[in-house]
Amino acid sequence: MTVPRPIRNRVTELLGVDYPIVQAPMGWIARSQLASAVSRAGALGIIETSSGELDAVRREIVRMRELTDKPFGVNVAQMFVRDPSIVDFVVDQGIRFVTTSAGDPRQYTATLKAAGLTVFHVVPTLSAALKAVDAGVDGLVVEGGEGGGFKNPRDVSTMVLLPLVCSKVDVPVIAAGGICDGVTMAAAFALGAEGVQMGTRMVSAAESPVHANWKNRIVAGAETDTVFLNRLSRPGLRALRTERTSQLERLESVSLSEMSRVQELYFGGDMEASIALTGQVMGRIDAVRPVADIIEETVRVYRETITRLATSA
Repeated sequence: MTVPRPIRNRVTELLGVDYPIVQAPMGWIARSQLASAVSRAGALGIIETSSGELDAVRREIVRMRELTDKPFGVNVAQMFVRDPSIVDFVVDQGIRFVTTSAGDPRQYTATLKAAGLTVFHVVPTLSAALKAVDAGVDGLVVEGGEGGGFKNPRDVSTMVLLPLVCSKVDVPVIAAGGICDGVTMAAAFALGAEGVQMGTRMVSAAESPVHANWKNRIVAGAETDTVFLNRLSRPGLRALRTERTSQLERLESVSLSEMSRVQELYFGGDMEASIALTGQVMGRIDAVRPVADIIEETVRVYRETITRLATSA
């Protein structure tokens, strides 16, 4: 495998990586096994906090430093981690890059930046993006509604949201939602992004800790095989279509207690035990592949795509 030459822009400079590709901070999944593989491949692995298991997260951060000397970051999921001491926790771990999500960017941004950290906030709308910029973030993760996981019930696709936000802000933007390869990376850059985040693609990677049943469902699934839950409530959720989630899709309100057995699904392989947060891009994923191969091919095809477009203009 040929190692692609680095990409240089504001995102890679801020993150200290070779390639502006970030692994999404999926609860319980975004831990050292997966994140270290992403960082070793020249992209940025992220450790999650949305599980709320901060003792486990601390161990995962220690393990990350045993597995790689490359940069990595931590996500602070404000909906699930409400203790203000999370800031001290992240700073004490020596983390240099943080994404904040599912909450008010004004809550932690100033404190994190005062401690010398680089902060990107995840946003699903233009108004949220402008609020985050006003709060002083270094950059944004702009997430379209086709992505898996927690969503704004009034979801907006990446194709609409990304260029809208990029036309209104000056900070660097990482695009999320529908990104899985070099073609979608090139499209995101054409719309104004300087980096991309991959979630479902990384869930299905060889180094992902989830059960093979979930990976195989992603590989076998169509682009229509997700559901949007809580369209009339909060938080919105995009998930894999199963018998259970097809029933939940019809309800006006779905409680997060429906995810109480999530580890039985994620790691035990019982696809009806809980809700498998998955994006529409599953319809474009056709194999379980090592992270290094995913990153190498993404960068190579990205470059081939922008070269083809430039020569055909």
